[in-house]
Amino acid sequence: MRPTPHKALGAGALTVAALAAFVLPASPAAAQPATHPSAHRAAATCTPAQVVGNGGFENGTSSWTASSSDVITSRTGQTAHSGSSYAWLDGTGGTHTDTLSQSVAIPAGCGTATLTFWLHIDTDETTSSVAYDKLTAKIGGTTLATYSNLDENTGYVKKSIDVSAYAGQTVSLSFTGTEDSSLQTSFVLDDIALDTSGGTTPPGDSTRTPAAPSYTVNLSSDTTGTEWTGHESVTFTNASATALNEVYLRLWDNYHGTCDAMPIRVTNVTGGTAQGPTVACTALEIDLPAPLAQGQSATIGFDLGITVPSGADRFGHDGAYSFIGNALPVLAVRDSSGWHLDPYTNNGESFYSLAADFQVTLDHPSDLLVPATGTSTDTPGSSGRTVTTATASKVRDFAWAAGPFSKISGTSSSGVAVNVYSVSGISSSSAQSMLSTAKTAVDSHASRFGAYPYGELDAVLDNNYWFGGMEYPGFVLDLVSTTALTHEIGHQWWYGIVGDDEYNSPWLDEAFTDYATDLALGKTGSNCWSSVSWASADEKITDSMAYWDAHSSRYSTVVYGYGKCALHDLRRVLGDTAMAKLLKDYATAHWYGVSTTVEFKAAAQAVTSTDLTSFWTQHRIDG
Repeated sequence: MRPTPHKALGAGALTVAALAAFVLPASPAAAQPATHPSAHRAAATCTPAQVVGNGGFENGTSSWTASSSDVITSRTGQTAHSGSSYAWLDGTGGTHTDTLSQSVAIPAGCGTATLTFWLHIDTDETTSSVAYDKLTAKIGGTTLATYSNLDENTGYVKKSIDVSAYAGQTVSLSFTGTEDSSLQTSFVLDDIALDTSGGTTPPGDSTRTPAAPSYTVNLSSDTTGTEWTGHESVTFTNASATALNEVYLRLWDNYHGTCDAMPIRVTNVTGGTAQGPTVACTALEIDLPAPLAQGQSATIGFDLGITVPSGADRFGHDGAYSFIGNALPVLAVRDSSGWHLDPYTNNGESFYSLAADFQVTLDHPSDLLVPATGTSTDTPGSSGRTVTTATASKVRDFAWAAGPFSKISGTSSSGVAVNVYSVSGISSSSAQSMLSTAKTAVDSHASRFGAYPYGELDAVLDNNYWFGGMEYPGFVLDLVSTTALTHEIGHQWWYGIVGDDEYNSPWLDEAFTDYATDLALGKTGSNCWSSVSWASADEKITDSMAYWDAHSSRYSTVVYGYGKCALHDLRRVLGDTAMAKLLKDYATAHWYGVSTTVEFKAAAQAVTSTDLTSFWTQHRIDG
């Protein structure tokens, strides 16, 4: 993604220098919490511990901050799970909010961190369908679980939530109970614990799994292209020596809604048992019916509903034009750091997935054009409708758009089919200019990093995108801007073909793509490192999105700007020919795979007799 300020949306007015300086910390409609969890665990020795203080409330308010002195109590009306004290939230029968929180430090190096608590709910509500009163459990700004009057139970029920993604962080653990204007609901908590255990490496090897996913999707839209319903299934193989007991689906676009009104809805799961969604409802655990051993394959399926919200976003609709990125549920990755269940970031990307095959059938009104990842064919559907079938191999995600676009097409010199789709308001001359840019860019990048493998490339233009541009395999969203479009097409290699963990190592796609963009546009990066000024000792090119979400004004400057300048500097150390060979060979070695900072540094060191240790230190490239 190329962050740009909203004021810069004029067609063709964006210059190279201006684009390089643009920063937009977050979508205006969706601010991020200051601290996010990371699935990466630091290489530290784990000291198993229970880190919640006074979890049984026997020491009164010690360790806890409560909204009132009545929350932690031993008064009559409820009973403790053990001992004599407990936390009683709400139960007033009127509009009311109670809160309970404490700061907890989760040790680094622990493979497992599990939050458990005992919860009793009683209510006078009579409905069996409406959640009037709610209890929300959070870590930091992330909702772990929500309960309501609909979850009324006799006695206490033990709740268990995996919070391993927060290892190495100090975070706020909080519970908030909200009650509406009538009919009480009591949320009673006791024996809260957060236990950590295990070493840095989870059981088994570091192999990335589930491997070789194959997705089959059939969806039908409403008349506007903003509602899609149907079915998705995915077949996958466990490549790891450690059995798979569960898999996780990432429902990324639930960030754009709430857990009460999820834009991405998964129901009627087959091939496993769905648990409650976590990570603000962007992660859904599916427990497999039996452990899946190494080399074994399994299939899960589910009904899928998608509601596209209003807004010119990577998931949103701008009037009649819908942009549907990250909407299909995809499998999370388990590697040497465990399951990657990072939160969504609107400042950049959180996405980490393995190369997969997609066959997606989209049934839609014939007056809507539907550009999509992969190679598409259209066939007549029922009266007034068209069925677009898109097939894509070895891609990390699938995106599409729907609307009354204007379309022009061409073929690059190397034979890549390029389509440009424009919303109303984009002039034909601008569209033709962007078609020319796309054809030149795809061939320029291919000459440096390897032939473009996907056959077809779609670019969808709208000058209202607040984010500037966004990359998906074979499909990009963009403003009318030569620089931005060249950048997004560069992502076909750096993130698309050569994958990376975009949340924990954003520089591996953004810095490399900005460097590739400079090369494609004839920019040498002369003296660009001379303007580097670090904001703090903690600021590094290789910082994760957890850091950049907390320091959003520095994200573009450091990851894009300093990152590409570091690569220009590396080219000057190695020489133009050696640097060009390094990147092409590195892309070939990681084709459809995953890049890491450690691997890139090793590859760079292998092509020179110069010790690069001081180079990495000077340029703050850790790993």
